[in-house]
This record gives sequence, structure tokens and C-alpha cells, in this order.
Amino acid sequence: MSREAPPTYPLIRNVGLSGMLVSFGDQLDEATNRATLAFRSAVNALGLSGVVETATSLASVFVRFDAADLPHDRLRGVLADLLQTRDWREAPLPQGRRFWRVPTVYGTELAPQLAEAADLAGLSEAAAINELGAARVRVLTIGFAPGQPYLGTLGEAWDIPRQSEVTPQVPVGALVLAIRQFVLFSTASPTGWRHVGQTGLTLFQPEAADPFALRAGDELQFEPVSRAAFQRLRDSGAEQGGAIVSEVTS
Repeated sequence: MSREAPPTYPLIRNVGLSGMLVSFGDQLDEATNRATLAFRSAVNALGLSGVVETATSLASVFVRFDAADLPHDRLRGVLADLLQTRDWREAPLPQGRRFWRVPTVYGTELAPQLAEAADLAGLSEAAAINELGAARVRVLTIGFAPGQPYLGTLGEAWDIPRQSEVTPQVPVGALVLAIRQFVLFSTASPTGWRHVGQTGLTLFQPEAADPFALRAGDELQFEPVSRAAFQRLRDSGAEQGGAIVSEVTS
């Protein structure tokens, strides 16, 4: 019995009547995610009439369109031609991305699973804080909850599994970890990932003109601060918990 040949990437697929999905792989790696960000930016730059919105996942770009204005065959042809213009896995990341330096308290009662995560990674708590606090991670995609980013990728030591049981709730701004990624919570929510840090970021403000603080491709560093320093920032009402934001220049 012959086996079906594995798909060849990049791959264009229809999603319902008004969507197309351009996939660059079936699993996450840096180059695949880079391709999604660069390709989405290029699709947006075309300014195609009939394209309603674009979005990225970890390894794909979703294009939603009005089929009455932009027929399936025409959009598929445009996307296929654009794919042929370069090796998207080696494309530069798009311009306009930002770098967030985020004060973060690791451990304490605010982030009580740091010790457990450090042990799984084979590190002391102090070494874990140094390593996690030095990591500069990218917003790989936004999903699960409004404005909520998946961030990575972390070093191989942090390829730790999800928990076998769910934590009933972590607060807004919780930094959780599993499978070489962070998730930064935009809403209070249950999670199966380990709560290792706490920030003062508010990622979703539905009343704002731009309700999502982060965009796919932004970079973040969760810089360690003491419990007392974190509380002072919170008490002072520092905007976004004292995060410093700058433009990514390279």
C-alpha cells in the first residue's frame, strides 16, 4: 500500500469561501516564522482590492478576501507568483517592528512556578532568571485570547512540557512557559503552562483606537526586577508597568 507523499512547502490552500492559507511548514522554527512575517508584509504592500485582512500564525499566513471583488483563481495566482519572487525563509523581517524591555518579577508569590520550571530545565532559580531575563524573544503569533502573544524561541533547555493539570487562573500580565516559548497573558485565564514571571503589561484595551499593544514580529526582553521594585512601578501607575519601547533598527 503506497503512502501519500508529504506536502511540499510553501503550500496554498483554500479556507472556506473567503480565505486562503499560505503555509511555509508544518512545525515552528525561526526561518518558517520569519517567512510568515515577511510574506504577510509583502501581501499587504500589494494593496490588492478585495483583500479584507491578513494574519499570521506560527507557520502560515491567512488572507481573508471578498470573492465578489477578488476571484479565488486570481488571488491564488497572485500569491503563487509572489512566492516565486524569493526564498521567504531567508527574507528580512519587515520594518516597523518594536523592541519592548519589560520589567518582570520572576518567582515569589506573584509567579510561583519558577522553581518547578527551572528544575525541569536543569538550572538553579538564579541561573534560570539570568537566562530568561537575557532572552530576546519575538512575537511569533497572536491568538487564543485578544492580543495575547506566543513568544520565542527559547534555548533548548526550556523545551519543557506543559503541565499535566491546568492552573485554574493566572492574572493579566502573567508570563508562562513551555515548549521553548513564552505566553504573555492578556486576560486572566486558566493555563497548562508554568507561571514563571509577572509583568505590568496590559495587552488588550478594547476601548483604544488600536486595542492590541503588540504586533507579530515585535521583540521583547523580560528584564528581571525585584519584588519591591515591581511593586513600586505598580503603585506609581507607571504606563505599561514601566516597559520601555523603541524601534527595531536591524
